[in-house]
Amino acid sequence: MFSKILIANRGEIALRVIRACKELGVSTVAVYSEADKESMHVQCADEAICIGKNKSSDSYLNVANIISVAEITDADAIHPGYGFLAENAHFAEICESCGIKFIGPTAESIKAMGDKVRARELMDSANVPIIPGSKGAISNKDEALKFAKKIGYPVIIKAAAGGGGRGMKVCHSDVRLLSAFATCQTEAEKAFGDSSVYIEKYIEEPHHIEIQVVADNYGNALYLGERDCSIQRRHQKIVEETPSPLVTPRIRKKLGEIAVKAVKSINYRSVGTIEFLMDKNLNFYFMEMNTRIQVEHPITEEVTGIDLVKLQIALAAGEKLKLKQDKVVMQGHAIECRVNAEDVDNNFMPSCGKINALYTPGGIGVRVDTHIYSGYTVPPYYDSLLAKVIARGSDRDTAIKIMLRALDEFKLEPLKTTIPLHKKILTDADFLKGDYHTSFLGRFYPEWREE
Repeated sequence: MFSKILIANRGEIALRVIRACKELGVSTVAVYSEADKESMHVQCADEAICIGKNKSSDSYLNVANIISVAEITDADAIHPGYGFLAENAHFAEICESCGIKFIGPTAESIKAMGDKVRARELMDSANVPIIPGSKGAISNKDEALKFAKKIGYPVIIKAAAGGGGRGMKVCHSDVRLLSAFATCQTEAEKAFGDSSVYIEKYIEEPHHIEIQVVADNYGNALYLGERDCSIQRRHQKIVEETPSPLVTPRIRKKLGEIAVKAVKSINYRSVGTIEFLMDKNLNFYFMEMNTRIQVEHPITEEVTGIDLVKLQIALAAGEKLKLKQDKVVMQGHAIECRVNAEDVDNNFMPSCGKINALYTPGGIGVRVDTHIYSGYTVPPYYDSLLAKVIARGSDRDTAIKIMLRALDEFKLEPLKTTIPLHKKILTDADFLKGDYHTSFLGRFYPEWREE
């Protein structure tokens, strides 16, 4: 096991990793920007060093400063959390070249799955079902029009190097395709430094199903069930649950086995997520792989009893998977609501500033992962996630009721949050029946329907 881990991240995920390290008996180093000097992860780590000014490019994306801190503090490993440098192959390579363990997969795996076009090719060669789409990047509008007509509308343009909804547009006609193509290229260039885009057949009203996988350095891999992440705002997940109300035990086994085959085909190690789109007929297609711990990992932990962050650290330290697939047991149902600092009644405008009063919910079946506290000032420079409320019940109906009770208890003043939207979702008749899809929120916000 490592002796000291540097956490190259902020917010709730940095605090989550620090907690895991403390339970493993591992010392921790927090890095922080000037804006985060009062953040909880800074207060809870054994050591904390400022790495730059407020902007991410000056701090949490400043590779040179992060590596310098790791060397100065004698950290023998770096945990990247999610976002920032978590899926940056170059950063993983630099860590390894400096003799610092990158807690995650190899740089080669990150590169392979980070390029969405390359990832599709690799999965296709491994006989993993993929969405019909272009074999490679589409370079110009004429080529885009020709391919769209070949596979038929609707289609979706996607950034080859991206994710998170950036550089992504749904097109139902030639006119829309022509206007969206250049926009996607520009967004992709700004977000990822690569303007390459590709085109896929757009699966209408699908469920977004992801399979949690874990793999060690010795060829062992297994899956830990699925998460349904279909409730999204402009391709950004808002509510996640496990198990999915759509997935049957037979489909779960099939999805899991395919996901394990996928990770073994690229010699993957660490935790990761294979993401699929599933249509109403339960046909599923590979969409992408996330080569990191996911924001929504707690719901898998709640139904399996497995600490994924501790497991991720142990795998990076060279431990073998002790768990066998037939011993993985999913019990109950878990739901996660992301509480963001956004005003849902004012076009989701960011809501930053000082928290004057805070009360987080508790009781049986409730878990809250957060870095905020009364008196904390939410900075305007980073992701809007304030907290993740996780509810677990013996079944889906019970989990929903526990979540609604927890959301009623959650008090945060004076900032605006997404809690009112969560309540609207969780009391919707179709959601209660499990009848939803990735365009579900279009019923509340019509302007999102074609995003």
